[in-house]
Amino acid sequence: MEDNQIINQRNSTSHCFDSSLENEPFIMIDDTKDPFSLIGSEPEKILIVDDAKDNRTMLCELLMSQRKVILAKDGAQGLALATKHLPDLILLDVMMPGITGHQVIRSLKSDESTMHIPVIFISSKISADDEKYGLDLGAVDYISKPFHPAIVQARVKNVLREQRNKKLLEKLALVDSLTEIYNRRFYELDIRKVWNGCKRENKAISLALLDIDYFKSYNDEYGHLSGDEALRLVAKHIKNQLKRPHDIIARYGGEEFVIVLPDTNADDAKRILTDICQSIEQLKIPHESSVISHYVTISIGGATMIPKHEASHEELVKIVDEYLYQAKAQGRNRVCWQP
Repeated sequence: MEDNQIINQRNSTSHCFDSSLENEPFIMIDDTKDPFSLIGSEPEKILIVDDAKDNRTMLCELLMSQRKVILAKDGAQGLALATKHLPDLILLDVMMPGITGHQVIRSLKSDESTMHIPVIFISSKISADDEKYGLDLGAVDYISKPFHPAIVQARVKNVLREQRNKKLLEKLALVDSLTEIYNRRFYELDIRKVWNGCKRENKAISLALLDIDYFKSYNDEYGHLSGDEALRLVAKHIKNQLKRPHDIIARYGGEEFVIVLPDTNADDAKRILTDICQSIEQLKIPHESSVISHYVTISIGGATMIPKHEASHEELVKIVDEYLYQAKAQGRNRVCWQP
């Protein structure tokens, strides 16, 4: 396969990119934050790092069907592409000029962003001692040269299947099983990333806490199964109101939810949350034991802050909690936002 043929296949159903051939950035599909995309529809990404062009080409031809294959000609390039694209699997030549495969995997495993990526070593010299040394460094398998196509495909398939299962379990651990939105564990991870990102870019972050009004009396009146269904309906409705992919709702605990709106000023955030508050009552979920409406309603407290170096997201949460208390004290079914 000629170099230009490899590049041209980037626009076909197969995806192969040899970074040693051009400087144009490789466009990848953005990750989704939708908890329902547990496995994902985008092709899996494989990074092949080998100084021999013939080896890169052969492995690309074997593996590119329904996958994105990224090729690197040496260890330094491989490290840069691994950090940039975070592939699902790396095939790594052991013996390369400059940075060897052993040095590459040490760097990968010492970097928090790449340490989870499985690595299969490829080598023409595999003694028992060599294999043990590579496995001790963190490799998951070995492929010997010259390549046997069926063996290459089988080993890669096995590792990718294990990686898919691992990612699925990790994502399931971040989803609330009842409402099928994110859970508090995900929120705790997300708020730190969003806070730090807004701090770096000097942008506002808006945060809101929502509580279903008189939910205990709802459970007493209609039963816990109906209460569970009400939680699901409210969660699904609110999630559908958040239009941007980086806006998230998570179940904070019990009948309480949290919404994170990055890069959103106070006026816009209050408008979004006011619309949500009003639309919940318009769902007309019966709640005859409520003292403020015949239907399920919610109370919302919120605040907006541009993170400063001396501040933490916990301070924002405390402020938001105070305004949720005010929303309840003022009669519920309303939004109270920090001026």
